[in-house]
Parts: sequence; structure tokens; C-alpha cells
Amino acid sequence: MAIAQPASRPANPRFSSGPCAKPPSYDLTKLADAPLGRSHRAGVGKAKLLAAIEGTREILGIPADYRIGIVPGSDTGAVEMAMWSLLGPRKVEMLAWESFGAGWVTDVVKQLKLDAVVKTAEYGEIVDLASVDTNNDVVFTWNGTTSGVRVPNGDWIAADREGLTICDATSAAFAMDLPWDKLDVTTFSWQKVLGGEGAHGMIVLSPRAVERLESYVPAWPMPKIFRMTKGGKLIEGIFKGETINTPSMLAVEDYLFALDWSRTVGGLEGLIARADANAGAIHAFVYANDWIENLAVDEATRSNTSVCLKFTDKRIVDGATFAKAVAKRLEAEGIALDIGAYRDAPAGLRIWCGGTVETSDIEAMLPWLAWAFEAEIAAQG
Repeated sequence: MAIAQPASRPANPRFSSGPCAKPPSYDLTKLADAPLGRSHRAGVGKAKLLAAIEGTREILGIPADYRIGIVPGSDTGAVEMAMWSLLGPRKVEMLAWESFGAGWVTDVVKQLKLDAVVKTAEYGEIVDLASVDTNNDVVFTWNGTTSGVRVPNGDWIAADREGLTICDATSAAFAMDLPWDKLDVTTFSWQKVLGGEGAHGMIVLSPRAVERLESYVPAWPMPKIFRMTKGGKLIEGIFKGETINTPSMLAVEDYLFALDWSRTVGGLEGLIARADANAGAIHAFVYANDWIENLAVDEATRSNTSVCLKFTDKRIVDGATFAKAVAKRLEAEGIALDIGAYRDAPAGLRIWCGGTVETSDIEAMLPWLAWAFEAEIAAQG
């Protein structure tokens, strides 16, 4: 017997965790002011890039003495730039509880060949933050995009630390309240919480990070796109819109639109509230249904952006096959696109809940998730 489908449908079925949904008021005509065919080094290009930097500072509340740069290679490029430029003079602690954090461990241990203390946790859990010595350099993700586990706060980071904290915040920035006084290097990308376009990363440096850059020369060769200093001094132009390589001015305009939109919803406070409401709708659904659970074990560490779920019904024969089939059903119906778990993560679903997603769309999608679950259980026989 066919299982009845819900009556309502999401207006926007895009719940991908990157690139993420565009702001609700987005359309391509909003990018008409992009200086296409112009040099990014011309006055108009520099002005747009500086507006992107200062708009980021405004919305995120980044201190005036922190440098903000637009760099190549998305968040990955920004993290790599930080690690290759800054690590080496002090002992390093690497924290990982999902695939991207594990990737940074590989880079530090196998590529830079540093003798690092590596602390890991399984998907759904987090390392013992109280055990971290921030007199060492520490590299970590604030929000595990592939596990749905986030750092609950910055209390574990000492105010008088001697080491640098290098934080991959790509699915946290613009959705979580980051403690800038505890973060020396913070990286993210445009295609996450604000739904921007890919390939552009951002790096935020504290004065302590700048001091390290100007006083330390790494032992390894530095690729051009990683170089932030010249003659022992910071290349200030990078942090005023003079990018290391050519940016897409169309992508810059797209990011400027996203920043403008974020102002209309109340800036950072409004963006956090929207993400919290979205994630809250999913958590309420999970509490009401015993066949699905949040991958993040501790409620205090559950993400409000990349919400990861796992199926727990004992009738499921093959968890990975079942989860893929549910995601496929929802995509075929145009209800939810790209919500399968990350390839290295446990079988399940990953639903993006950042501020560009409407809570009404989450609420309309969830009954369909229940429909897809029941339909797949029936099909499984």
C-alpha cells in the first residue's frame, strides 16, 4: 500500500552543506554592479574588496586591530596558509573529531613533519578540551561540518596563553558567537553560512599572529600563494583588498550582497537566531521520533548549521544503503537536495541549517523525511 505524501512542500529544497543556500531574496540581477572585465587592482576593484573585508569585520564584530584578508583556495587554502606560515617554533596540539580536522592532522604530521600531539574523537563526540594546553600552538575546527559537533565555548583557551590558536571556523562564522580574544587565526569561506560562491577564503589574524609572522621564518619552502610577509614584515596590502591572486569580482559582488542581506535580518545576532531556529526544528523532530537520532552525542556540542543525523531503527538491514535511499527519495521528489552524510562520515543525513535557510522550509521538509523513512522501510520488505 502506498504511503501518503505530505501536502506541503519546501519553497526551497536546497539544504546542502556547501555550497549552501543563497539568501532568500537572492537573484542574479542583484549582482549588476559587479565590475566585470575590470582589473581587481583598479580603484573600483580595490574598493569592492575592501568593502568585503570591512563588511566582514562589521557583521562578525572582529576587533579593529585584527587583520582580515581574502585568500585563494577557499577555507582549505586559508587553513593551509596559516599552518605553513605559523607552525614550527612551538609544540603543536592537533584536535580532530571529523574529516576536515583529520585532514589538518595529516598535513601537519606527514607534510610539515612536525612532532605534534594529536587528540582525536569519534564522529559525534569531541576531544577533552580541558586537557588542551594552549601554551602550545593548537589547530582545531570550531564546527565539524561533517560530524555536526561544535566547540561549546572558548573557556578552555587561556587568556594568557603563549601558543597560537588556529581555528577553522568555516561552518561556524556568521552562525556562532566566536570569542575573538581567544582566536589568533580564524578561517572560513564564502560558500558556507552566507551562501556565497566557492574558491575564496578568508583569514583573520590577531596581533599575536602577526607578531609570529614577522618574527618567524619557516624551515620549509613557502609557495607564493601562502606568503604573507616580505622582508620580515606583513604584506599589508593583502589585508586591504590587494589579493595574492586574481579574485572573481562576480563572486565578490555576490558576497557583498550576502553581507547586505545579513544586515536586514539583524546582523550576527539575527543570523545566529535563524540558525538556532532551523536546528531547533530538526532537534524537536528527532526527539519526537525514535527511529532517528542526532549524531552529536552531547546536546551542548550539537551544531546549529551542519546538523548530522543517523537512523536507529532495528528493521534497517544496511545503514549506508538505507540512508542513501532516503536521501535519493527526497531528491527525486524535489524536497531536499544534497543531504546525504559526508563520504567519510557514518551513514546518515546532513541537513544544513545556516541563516540563509528558512525555518518554514525545514518544517515543511521534515514530514517528508518521515514519509521517505516509512517508504524505504516498506520497500526493504
